[in-house]
Amino acid sequence: MPAVAKPVVLAVAGVAVVLVRGPVSALVALTAAVAVHLAARLSWHRTRRGLRATLVVAALVGGLQTWTRGWATGLEAALDLVALVLLATAVTATTRSDTLLDVVQRAARPLRHVGLAPQTVALASGLMLSSIPVLVRSAHESRDAARARGLERNPVALVAPAAVRMVGHARSTGEALAARGIGEPEGPAAHGPSGRARTARGD
Repeated sequence: MPAVAKPVVLAVAGVAVVLVRGPVSALVALTAAVAVHLAARLSWHRTRRGLRATLVVAALVGGLQTWTRGWATGLEAALDLVALVLLATAVTATTRSDTLLDVVQRAARPLRHVGLAPQTVALASGLMLSSIPVLVRSAHESRDAARARGLERNPVALVAPAAVRMVGHARSTGEALAARGIGEPEGPAAHGPSGRARTARGD
């Protein structure tokens, strides 16, 4: 499938999964997602590892929905979530990152009319994708550190260090972008009094 069609198909599938109600439709969506993985010949070993956190969240969401709205709604919510994550994983696993970001940039061209540069949207998407492994690694390091101190059951010891690491990663990323002049305003707003002063001094 062409790269430009994959996000469109994923968006349509997401809307369909949300709009079509019932556990049977959710089971059909999950079956279709598994079939997509089989057709793409993706590694189920890596998929299972990546799905662990999703399965935990799906179980929590499904349990809450079952408690408040009944077992059918709970099962539907859990299966829908897993199906959507599987479909999104298939898109990212079968498409080069630069190709996917190019598609995002082209799709964001209409945003120029509201003052948002398509390059900025593509850059933000790329930073989001590149930050996911950092987030996972930070969570694992925090868990190992808490376990070494005997605090593996303390949520503060698990969450706080990972949050600090991610904030540090965000700050260093922002500083690197600023050092390259990425994200700075363009046009007359960028050449205010301080900009004119620097130009006058020849900086």
